[in-house]
Amino acid sequence: MILKKYRNVLAILLLALFILLSGSRSQAQFPTTTPLSNKEFVSMLQQLPSHPEMRDQIVESIRVRGLGFPLTDGLRSLVATKSGNDALLRRTLDEAERRRLNPTAAALPNAAEGMELLEKTRAATHEAAVNMPDFLVRQQITRSQAFGNTNNWNVYDRLSIAVSYRASGGEQYKLLTVNGMVADEAREGSDYSGKIGGTTSTGEYVSILAELFNPERQAKFTLVDTDTLRNRPTLVYEFEVKRELSAQSIQTSGATEAKVITGYRGRIWIDREKNRVLRLEDISTEIPRDFPVTAANSTIDYDWVTINEQQHLLPSRAIVQLTAREGPRVVQTRNDILFKGYRKFGSELKIVDIDDKYFDDEPEKTPPPAKPANPPVKPPER
Repeated sequence: MILKKYRNVLAILLLALFILLSGSRSQAQFPTTTPLSNKEFVSMLQQLPSHPEMRDQIVESIRVRGLGFPLTDGLRSLVATKSGNDALLRRTLDEAERRRLNPTAAALPNAAEGMELLEKTRAATHEAAVNMPDFLVRQQITRSQAFGNTNNWNVYDRLSIAVSYRASGGEQYKLLTVNGMVADEAREGSDYSGKIGGTTSTGEYVSILAELFNPERQAKFTLVDTDTLRNRPTLVYEFEVKRELSAQSIQTSGATEAKVITGYRGRIWIDREKNRVLRLEDISTEIPRDFPVTAANSTIDYDWVTINEQQHLLPSRAIVQLTAREGPRVVQTRNDILFKGYRKFGSELKIVDIDDKYFDDEPEKTPPPAKPANPPVKPPER
């Protein structure tokens, strides 16, 4: 299965962006519903191993009602055991515990302040996309699989991938190694996914955030929460993009090739002082019932990196998960992606000339020799 974020980077960089806000809901403070009791929470948690689909219900209950009990080390251990150490559930509990301990600091700002931060972030995201330098980075991807809806992940391979970004041509990918073994020449180029099978993804860099703020998507934003992320105070907004306005897609390969445009919803965490998105959670919606992939979601964490002596906010980690039907069985896949070794991608380099050694930790690298008579690599259509 292949998950691709269907993007048009060039169009995004030329568009003047604005955001349509859902102001009425943003005025609401945290719900006054009775907080979850310890007994209620443990009861739901005990059902999770046999009903993993309840994870989203538990997360929503925590976000809406909050916690009426302290989050002890024993409870954290129980959560890890019953949920398979689910990252989203852990983060949601941490958010709720901060609100319980300091409800004043966790209070939402008024609607005007929330709207102002979102507008500043829109402008900052557009400016960052326009001024993003050409860069190179390595993805280290651990791919796992589970059967049914169990989330019992088993690692099946590890990939190393070079990714180049140019403002003039978007992102290109080259498979470097599979399980530590150097990839063969047939796996070079911008579209490696068809050569190795399994789940792959694109668009985690400049395009996905710029596309969310693209006025053509008519994304609806709602201020819902406060949080502290990597010691930075943030506001959390929920968003939704309808399928008829979306450019995001899921694509399958193998015996049956198909692609479908989906809607999507999720959350963004915005730094209250720097007006930048630090985390994006994205869940595909309105997937046709007859499509092989039944669920898709991703989480991307962004952090500051130095490229050519300048600071830029780019992905540090991403997790991409799919659920699909393969005949009578249900298969889940999970890609855990680390982004390392960001550096300037000079005009003298080509993605096909990069190997794994190029990402050694030395700050300055001698460009690898160009390979003779290589035809130009056409970037994938977005």
